[in-house]
Amino acid sequence: MAPRAEDERFMAHAIEISRQNTGFTDTNPSVGCVLVKDGVIVAEGITSVGGRPHAERNALDMAGEAARGATAYVTLEPCAHWGKTPPCANALVDRGIARVVVAVDDPDERVAGRGYRILRNAGIDVETGVLREEGERALAAYLTRKIRRRAHVVLKLAVSADGMIGRQGEGQIAITGPESRHAVHELRARCDAILVGIRTAIADDPELTVRIPGLEDRSPVRLVLDKRLELPLTSKLVKTARQVKTIVVTDLPYDYTHRKLQGHLLEAEGVEILEAASLDALLRALAERGMSELLVEGGAVAARAFLDAGFVDRILLFESPVIIGADGIETPVRRADIPQDYFLASETVYGRDRCFDYERPL
Repeated sequence: MAPRAEDERFMAHAIEISRQNTGFTDTNPSVGCVLVKDGVIVAEGITSVGGRPHAERNALDMAGEAARGATAYVTLEPCAHWGKTPPCANALVDRGIARVVVAVDDPDERVAGRGYRILRNAGIDVETGVLREEGERALAAYLTRKIRRRAHVVLKLAVSADGMIGRQGEGQIAITGPESRHAVHELRARCDAILVGIRTAIADDPELTVRIPGLEDRSPVRLVLDKRLELPLTSKLVKTARQVKTIVVTDLPYDYTHRKLQGHLLEAEGVEILEAASLDALLRALAERGMSELLVEGGAVAARAFLDAGFVDRILLFESPVIIGADGIETPVRRADIPQDYFLASETVYGRDRCFDYERPL
């Protein structure tokens, strides 16, 4: 039996590499797998972009014969269900893995302990729960979708030194610097959907796309909370709806004259109208579509609605030295206001700005 410190060291590496493809693996979680023999890493793998092959397969293929007798460190319980390929648990058995160390149990009903049984029935030593909390953080979006049956919500706010997120009547104004904006576009690329309120959509006329060379095709599905169907047909969101999927979310049937006409006009431009009676219903609808991560990026009203409903799982506060001054729109949350059930996961400097990352345990 390897000492606990060694298990944690190799698992920490598996978790670190798993984050490289977070958000790029379709409905599958981004898993890391490290194969170790005689205290030396002989291979490592991550779930491939698009979701296949899985991390274990990639690591086993890299290791070749060196996999026999090795220990596999995997961030999520190896799958036990048949898809386009046999289960990863069976692959670990077939390739002669001697020991498997896992961080997080898989709540997927097709797995949920079955992966462990396959391994143990083959005589493989299995240890679970190594760096569980760190593993759950890396898999938070997937676990939220599977356990809570809703999308995982990230609230991003850019806040000025005087506690404002914008200025009344001026549309988009630059609060953070280019380094922070680049980081936000990287975040968008890793999320399944991005949401703003209708007031922000009208005032700012945003595109909500990823504008990083090489990642343009990673733009998330765009959602607008718009119960009265007020989104202008001339807006950038509508004009580009056939290039990047755009959904207008309303909480009431749009069956009377104005709403019916406006709804049909939006649909004619390629916009989907989604009826959701509550934010909970919306998040569940996204999960049913296989969407794990929702980025709430625009508007104090929308931000406050998600906060008040208790659906914000992670808060990213980008703080800038810029002063907004008169007619500022006050941020719905400051660092001093963060509820006690969140913890500060990290603090990152982006040029002149600082980003405080608060997370809530599952």
